[in-house]
Amino acid sequence: MDLEAIKGKETLSELAQRFELHPNQISSWKQEFLEKSATVFTDGKEKKSEEVDLEKLYATIGQLKLENDFLKKT
Repeated sequence: MDLEAIKGKETLSELAQRFELHPNQISSWKQEFLEKSATVFTDGKEKKSEEVDLEKLYATIGQLKLENDFLKKT
């Protein structure tokens, strides 16, 4: 529905009547989407890759520490 409001093929009152909502609600959702849409597609992907990299680094550090401790004992 939000995409239909953004496309502008129908007026807000037509969309409100079609989806049984108040026009202000559709306007509010449309404005919120437009404000946050850029972060949806960029921030999420970057954060996920950073988390994966950190997990791999911590795992490697842990493994190297164990190997180092083992080699010190022998």
